[in-house]
Amino acid sequence: MLTAIASTGNTLDSKVDSRFGRCSFFTFYDDESKKTEFLSNPNTNASGGAGPAAVEFIANKGANRVVAGEFGVKIKSLIEGLNIQMVMIKEDKTIAEIIKMLNK
Repeated sequence: MLTAIASTGNTLDSKVDSRFGRCSFFTFYDDESKKTEFLSNPNTNASGGAGPAAVEFIANKGANRVVAGEFGVKIKSLIEGLNIQMVMIKEDKTIAEIIKMLNK
């Protein structure tokens, strides 16, 4: 399964970003190959529509699951419509800690 994690930076020590659509980076983690890829979010500074554009971005990358601090109401229906699992993380966790949780 490919998981997209909203991230504040591009290292495993970066924190999960509370902002899905305007996060700085998406960390893509493949739990089969154990590979991690950090991609800059092209919608960080969008004047509008950052959330839907971020959904399209992660869907085009093949994500089956997405992790973020929170999701907007409009985004939830878009993600559910694409059968992408949403995981909200309220704790202050690093990307490495999230990956460890995903591997359990």
